[in-house]
This record gives sequence, structure tokens and C-alpha cells, in this order.
Amino acid sequence: MLHADALARLAPEERAAFVAALTEEEAAALPYLWEFWARPEQKIPEGDWVYWVPLGGRGMGKTRTGAETVRQWVKRYRFVNIIGATGDDVRDVMVEGESGILAVCPADERPTYIAARSCLDWPNGARTQLFSAETPERLRGRQHMKLWADELGAWRYPEAWDHAMFGLRLGDKPQAIVTTTPRPTKLMRELLANPLTLATRGSTFANIANLAPAFVEKILAKYEGTRLGRQEIEAELLLDAPGALWTRALIEAAYLNQRQAPPLARVVVAVDPPASSSEHADECGVIVAGLTEDGAAIVLADLSSQGETPLQWATRAVAAARRHGADAIVAEVNNGGDMVETVIRQVDANIRIKSVRASHGKFARAEPVAALYEQGRVRHLGVFPQLEDQMCMMTQGFDRKTAGVSPDRVDALVWAITELCLSQGDGSAIIDFYRRSARCSSRRRSSTINRRDRSSRRRTRSPRSRRRISAKCWRSLIKLQRSRPKSGRSSRAASAPPCRARSWGCCNIRRRFARRCGRRPCRSCSISSTWARDGSRLLR
Repeated sequence: MLHADALARLAPEERAAFVAALTEEEAAALPYLWEFWARPEQKIPEGDWVYWVPLGGRGMGKTRTGAETVRQWVKRYRFVNIIGATGDDVRDVMVEGESGILAVCPADERPTYIAARSCLDWPNGARTQLFSAETPERLRGRQHMKLWADELGAWRYPEAWDHAMFGLRLGDKPQAIVTTTPRPTKLMRELLANPLTLATRGSTFANIANLAPAFVEKILAKYEGTRLGRQEIEAELLLDAPGALWTRALIEAAYLNQRQAPPLARVVVAVDPPASSSEHADECGVIVAGLTEDGAAIVLADLSSQGETPLQWATRAVAAARRHGADAIVAEVNNGGDMVETVIRQVDANIRIKSVRASHGKFARAEPVAALYEQGRVRHLGVFPQLEDQMCMMTQGFDRKTAGVSPDRVDALVWAITELCLSQGDGSAIIDFYRRSARCSSRRRSSTINRRDRSSRRRTRSPRSRRRISAKCWRSLIKLQRSRPKSGRSSRAASAPPCRARSWGCCNIRRRFARRCGRRPCRSCSISSTWARDGSRLLR
């Protein structure tokens, strides 16, 4: 069968003749004919393997490889499930993406996507369940015949892979395909070292004919030859840089599971803002970290981004502070000065901001924080692949041009850990505490004043405006006054008939008046002395 690469090497006249010879049905089926388009490293390999890991650079065609593999598997197996790094990645990339499952299947093979049930129902009766690595517990008890795991190197919780492998136990040949850009995480190294794993490798340049010219000119030319380019373009698995402050083993020893997270006494959000917001600008480092009661720091989230406007990254930082209950935002002001605080105040005028200014180099500022990692005083709640990649690049002679990236995530991490564990007390926290206390006292004081005003307004009203009394009640008052006995109080109380206030229209107005008239009051009767005097005056 003729392959797409062989067709591309033919003369233009021969290619035109090939296309002209196709029938209408063949021309409609050609875009979905994977055997025609697939490169050798994208086809399902032969052999007794359990894990197939097609390592590839950005734009190499990993997603298309995974989607086409699932398409072929569901023809023979009923339960072929997929797992993505996040729920959004599963929906936007693996299912509905340009190279996702729905796009690579022709109309007669295309499954029905049921978002509410997180599954794909295929026309032949097979079903594909959709899972996110962000919720490892959801994988408990799930069984798979075949499995597609995407971007394993970016999974935050490695235990999701363990739960998935426990469920890979159905069918005559359980297998999994793992499409990912290689990252030197512990999980990736263990998987590649497993004798049941078959790894294939493909470069971004192998698929350059299907990439946009702007991507080739701007991105590939920028990162080609750099350390980041070797990983993201050439699909090389890079290990620790010699002389780096952090090693993979040091970071992996700091991992915490969600169940192991202790209560926090303080939380901060550190921001390292970029100088611009263009597509070539540096990242905006946003790191959330907390301090435990025993003085250990825990990295909670890496929310860094690139290409956002100042208002966008400020909104992201304030939202993170509210979500995690942070008591302050630590912002570096070397790039922007007072503008940084002003932008954050536009989002939240009352949030506490601590401005910091870098007076030493990145390596010198990061050394004390790296020492805390060696002492076991800093932990990571999950895996942060991009942050950890930058941490392992921090050497004495770090050059951002050679590395192809600026360590903005590490800068934000350093500011967060420094604020929690290494900063001297400047009294700002106690000032913030008293400011909040004064605000609460002011609210309580204003509430008390409002209650007093309402009470004084009630007292200044006339008796008739306070309570309307029906004519029946007034007649009852007159009748009680005329039947009042002449003897003393004690004899009146002993011989008085039972209180008739229960049968009155307003039985809650005459407790004391009934006592004056010699009636025995019941518990449901009550009247102020003002009403008693007014009733007596009316009778006279």
C-alpha cells in the first residue's frame, strides 16, 4: 500500500494522477485511513509488551497516535478506557481535540460522547470511560482491557497510575499506551526501566510538514539546541544537571499524599510578575505555600502562567489567596515597582500585600531554600513537573539563554518559602491582626447603635401607636373596672375569679391591670403599667 511519505516524494503530476484515480468513497475515507498516514513509530508495535511509551516532542503526533490506537482496540475489546492529566485535558484534547477520538473516527465509527456520565459509547457496543489523574480515588475498582494514558509526566498524583494498573486485568492481553513528553520524574524513570515497557521515540521535526510555519520559525528556532529543547523537541529524558541546587531524589523525598497533609497555621501566595505580557514574555510565577504548626513548609499549588496581562495574573493570585485562605500576597517589585501592588489592589483593595525586592542573584537567593529541602523542612503536596524541571536547572552558572527558559516558578517558590521560614518578624502580621480586629469592632459598634436607635424610636411612639386594641378589649377593661371588689389586696387575690384574658381579642395586654382589678392572671397575659393607668383614666 502506498504511504503518505512516498506519495509526497512523487512528482506533482504523479500525485495529481493518484488523487484523480480515487473513487468518491475512497477519497472520503482517505483522511481516516491510518495505515496511509502513520509513521513507523506511530503504529502499534509487535511483541509481548504491556506498556507502550511513544515518547515524542511537542507536535510530534502523540495525541493522534493514542486516539488511533484506541480506535483500533475498540474493534476487538469492549472496555478501552482513557486517563488524562486533568479533566479539561481529557475533554478538550483526548476526546474533542483536533487529533482527539471524535476527530479521527469516520461517521460510521464515531462514538457518542456522554459528558454527564464521562464515557464514550461506540456503535459496536464498546464503552470507553474517561478518568482524570487529579482524582486517583475514582480509579479504585475500575477495570480495563486496554488503556490510554496521556501526558504521564505531568500527572500531579502518581498514585493515580498505581490505581490504574491495578485495574488493567481484563481480556486476553491487557495493555496500555502512554503518550507523553519525557520528564525525568520518578514515575517515568521506573516505567521506562520496566522490562515490560516498549519505548519508541519521535522528534518534532518528524512531523514538521503538518505544523504551522509560524511555529517552526518562532518556537523551534528559539528552543533548538537548548536544554529545554532537547526535552520538549527531541524527546530526550534529561537527568539532573551537575551542580544543581536540587536533585530529583531530593524533590521526590519531599512528596506528600493528600491524606498526609497536616493542618496549616499560615498560607501565603508568592508572585514573580513578568515585565511584559507578550507571547515571548517570561512566565508569571505564582506559588501557593503554607506553614505547618511544627515549622515545616508545604508547597500547595503551582499556578504560574505565561502571556497574561497584569490584571489577569493579579486576578489569578487573588483568587488563589481566597481559595487557600492566604493571609498575604508576597510580590516581587523589581519589575514594575509600585505598579505591582496597584494592580493587585484593583482586584482586592483589602488584601495584605508584602512587597519584596531582589538584591542578590537567583542562585544566592535559592541556596537557603535548598538547604531547607535537605533538612526535610519543605514538602510538596503532589508533583509539580514544570516547577521541578526549573528547580533541577538551578546551577551556579545558570544561563537563561542557554537553558531556553527563565526560572520564574523557582523565584516565586523562593519568595514563598523565605517568607514562611526565613524572614525576620517585621510586625506586619500583628498590625494586620489589629486592623482586622478594629474592623470587626467597628461593625459590632455600628450594629449596637442601630439597635439603640430602633429601641428609642419604639419608646417615643404613643401608646395607641404601639398597640392597637379592639373595641371588644376596651369593653372588657371597663367590665373589669366596674366589678373590682372593695376589700384588701390579699382578700381580692384569694376570692378573685379566674382571669378572662384568654377569651379576649388581645390576651397579651393586661397582666398587671388584671392584678389591679383582683383577677388572677394567667401566664399568657401581660400588660404594661402604662396601659393599666390609661384604662383606669378612661373609666374615670
